[in-house]
Formats: sequence, structure tokens, C-alpha cells
Amino acid sequence: MSLLFPTLNSSIICKCNASSFIDFQNHNGPHALDASYIRRAADIADKSAGLTSPHPNFGCVIAAPSGAIAGEGFLYAQGTTPAEVQAVEAAGERCRGATAYLNMEPGDCHGDHTAVSALVQGGIQRVVIGMRHPLQHLRGNALRAFRTQGLHVDLLGEDLTSKDIEDAQKACLLVNAPLICRAASRVPFSVLKYAMTLDGKIAASSGHASWISSKQSRNLVFELRGRSDAVIVGGNTVRRDNPRLTARHGGGHMPIRIVMTQSLNLPEEANLWDMSEVSTIVVTQRGARRSFQKLLASKGVEVVEFDMLNPRDVMEYFHDRGYLSILWECGGTLAASAISSGIIHKVFAFVAPKIIGGKNAPSPVGELGMVEMSQALNLTDVCYEQVGPDMLISGFLQPMPDMVPNIPSLDETVTVDPTISPYEPSIIFFYKAWDPYGAFSNFSPHPIQMPDENGDYVTWLSVEHYYQANKFVGVDDTFAQNCVETIKSVKSPEEAARIGRSMQRQRPDLIRSDWDNIKIEVMYKALKCKFSIYPHLNSMLLSTAGSVLVEASPHDLFWGGGRDGEGLNHLGRLLMKLRSEFLGETSSSDTPTVGL
Repeated sequence: MSLLFPTLNSSIICKCNASSFIDFQNHNGPHALDASYIRRAADIADKSAGLTSPHPNFGCVIAAPSGAIAGEGFLYAQGTTPAEVQAVEAAGERCRGATAYLNMEPGDCHGDHTAVSALVQGGIQRVVIGMRHPLQHLRGNALRAFRTQGLHVDLLGEDLTSKDIEDAQKACLLVNAPLICRAASRVPFSVLKYAMTLDGKIAASSGHASWISSKQSRNLVFELRGRSDAVIVGGNTVRRDNPRLTARHGGGHMPIRIVMTQSLNLPEEANLWDMSEVSTIVVTQRGARRSFQKLLASKGVEVVEFDMLNPRDVMEYFHDRGYLSILWECGGTLAASAISSGIIHKVFAFVAPKIIGGKNAPSPVGELGMVEMSQALNLTDVCYEQVGPDMLISGFLQPMPDMVPNIPSLDETVTVDPTISPYEPSIIFFYKAWDPYGAFSNFSPHPIQMPDENGDYVTWLSVEHYYQANKFVGVDDTFAQNCVETIKSVKSPEEAARIGRSMQRQRPDLIRSDWDNIKIEVMYKALKCKFSIYPHLNSMLLSTAGSVLVEASPHDLFWGGGRDGEGLNHLGRLLMKLRSEFLGETSSSDTPTVGL
């Protein structure tokens, strides 16, 4: 079952042949086949959700002139083989004269034209795209490239319009809802999930809540967690249930665990303080229980303080950390606060055929201040599905944000407000792959070749792969050597970071003894290799001359700039040093200092 498209059935497309193609066109509305192929592309794009997060979800379906599917593929993670390349390789010669269906315009990140080139060189004649790229600096780039190369491009909702097309376009919006939310607002895509009895209780009057829903429903919750960047609960849930909040799906992406508590009245021992599998972040009111904060820090738990703790500020903070999707598994009080703050986008409610009763038994949503039924919040796009003995009801609490917000051009803005400078800002921030300068990140998808201990050159899929593996290089231990090979072989930099950081927490004895002294040098050598072998990256770096470069990670106080500029910004420093070298400046004293 697809969690985004619980009613989507695309199997008809997989079995399409020449005769069924003609029959389909004759017995359905205009563009019905185009719409079906786009829905298929959206459906396979959804397969990547939860494998490695965060990244956009791309799917590609290639249909031969006969109407039969010739090849398809989906993007596993940022920096892995593009969906278009996979589909072209699967189709082979059947690409000639075929049509490619993409759920979203490819993201031409960092001068990488691989996706566009694959379709052009494969002989594709027509491209149908479900939606423009939601990020302003990427929007329209691939469309122009396709048309420049002579391909016919149809965009849903612009070049193609019909009821079927509208439904297909909606599927494309849903599969990348988190990225669209990021582009149009300052909060991640947030889903509220709860399980309740038939009489609307999430626990008995005593507080006991295990188990309301069935095993089938709980397995589905694990899948929901695995598709999220983070899972958030309140202090009451930690005290009452002592949850683990793991995905339990046998490896792969594990969401960060977030505890939101104003008082920091939490137990000293809890499953969430076990950092061996995944990290935990506690967000709280500034100044709350300083001694307990130190205790959590000693366990490896990150504590983030807010002047005023409320769901919107917390979500804006995690938006700045690059999170795309948050799963709320909190109690009724925090759920009501999140809804009132306007940051919950979708609801998943599991209703079990049980009655527990109890005047004081808690309900899934606390006080919202509504006194009349006319004030009730209505869900839209509601879906109903039976999961074991339970009923799953899901729907949107607020509409999807406008994918293309009306942002005036720079010229228009300067006309309205002459005080706005039309020039390049003096500080350039970068962090995630989708940022305009995302190529500066050590996570960017650019393979490098670096010498090993024997002087032989080895290919690493990203700077982050190389950096994480070097934590274990040279350690006389079979397990450490296996860590190096495992990190080298994983498909994405996010996975490399997850493995390296996890092993560093679990087995600090495997980390090379000189790591703290050489890690800056390791990163610098890898960055220098990357910016030396990719001319377009070198040009991008040189184009920033005169600007301070800041790695805008609010939580990384060593490589990043920190939340309030308190970070050391070593990544930005290294890039400015590199830029100086490339520009022929040898004096390190000219390098700007940041974050001191």
C-alpha cells in the first residue's frame, strides 16, 4: 500500500501493450494515457521514500510508440543513478522515438546535466512532466534544456489539461509534498498520527495505552516513521510510555527522535537516551533544569533551548536544519498546540474496534477552544482503508501550499523598495543539496579519486564517503576495516554519514587515535580534489570571490556556522582557503574569519 496514494492503482499501465493502447485512447478522455503514465511515474518515485532522507522523489517511465512501457526507474537518493538514466538503460534501443514521463522536472543541481543528457542521447522524442521543480533556482532549467535539444515537452496543467491530467498532477504534488512545503513555507511537512478506540480514547483512564491498534497498524506506523526525517513526542509520552521510536524495518533510514518539553521534567533513564541506533534531540524552554541538560549531554543527547517554546518556532528551527518531513506521535495536549499553530498538514488516524470508556481517559487532540460544531476543522482528500481489524482514516488538515508562490522579480522589488541592494550579498550560505550553492557541501554528489595507504587511487562517491571512512583507516582491527569498505560501498552520502557517526558512537575504540588532529586535513584534501576535477564547481567557487562562505548548519558547531553564529564554520573556512589558492593568493591572512 502506498501511504501517499492509498487509492492509486497503476497496475493497468504495467500491462499495457499496443492493442490496449489503442483501446485506452478510444475509450477514455483526452490525455488519459499520458495521465496514467505520469501517475505511474509518481507511484514508482514514492518507492524511494524512507530509503535515504532527505531528497526529492523522482520517477521516470519510458513508453514506446506502441504504448508499451519500455523502461522505468526511480532515484534512490541524491547523488545516485538518476531515474532517467535507469529508465534509458532498461529501455535500450526502444528509447528511439519514445516518450519519457517524469513526475517532476529534473533538478539540474550543481551543473549535473546527467538526467537531461540521458533522455536526449537515448533518442527520446517527447517528454511529459508532471510539475515544475518547486525550488526557484532550479525551476525551468531542465524544461529549457529539453526544448533546446529539440525534444517536444508537455507540462501537466499548462500544455495538457483535463480531469485526468488534474488527478495525475495531484499525485505528483503529493509524492513531493515535503519538498513543496519547504519551497513555499518555513516549516517541514508535518503529519499527525494517532491510534484511538472506537469511543475516541488514546489510553485508559489509568494512562495505559498498549496496545490500542493491531499489529498490522503498528507495522504501518513503522513504515511511516521510516519515511520521515524525524519523529516528535512530548514529555508526557516519554514519562508514560518510554517509547523507542525506531522504524524497526531492518536497517536503512532511521528518523531522528525529538522530545518537546517545556519543563524538562523527564526520567534520567529512558529508551530515547539510548543513542546506539539513532540520535535524540530534546527541545525545551531556555534555562530549564540546567543540571539535567548536562546529564542528557553526557549521554549524547542534544538539547536545544528556545526563548518561547511553541510548535511553530520548533518547526521553523528544524526547517532550517534541512528537515523535510516530521511525524508527530504526541499526546492530545501537544497535538492541539501543533494544530492551533497551523503546522500540521496531514492526519493519519487509526481507529480500533474497541471501547474503553472512562470520563477522564485522554483523547487524541486536546482543547482547541472551539465551542460549536461549525468551528470544527474538516479534512480534505480523505481516504479510508481497513488495516487488519482497524480503520485508517487519513486526510489533509490544510491545503498544499502554492507550489509557485508569487515572488516579484529583483527589478520589481527594487522599484518598490529602492533600499534593497541588487548586488550579491557579502555572505553566502549553503547547507543542503537543494540550496543554490549546495555543491559546496561535503554531501554533494560528486565522486572523487583519492590515494589509499598504498598510493593507489580509489574512487569515493562523495567527499562525505571519504571523510567518514577515514575515521577507521589504519586501525588494526577487522571490524574497523570492514567499516571502511561498508562506507565506501553505500549508495549515498547520507548513508555514509549515518554509518560513520553511528559506529563512532557505538565503538569509539575503533576510531583512529589521531582523528581529532587530522580530520580538518582529511576534509581539506577531499574538497581540493573535488573542486580541482570539476570545472563547473571550480568556477562556482571562484565566482564567490569577496563573499564570506558559511556552512549554514545550525546544529553542527564544528563544520557549520551554528544557530546563532556561534559555530566554528570550518567547512566555510576550508572553502575560502581553497578559493584563495585557486585565485593565486598565498597569504592565509587574507582569508576571512567566521564564527569566532
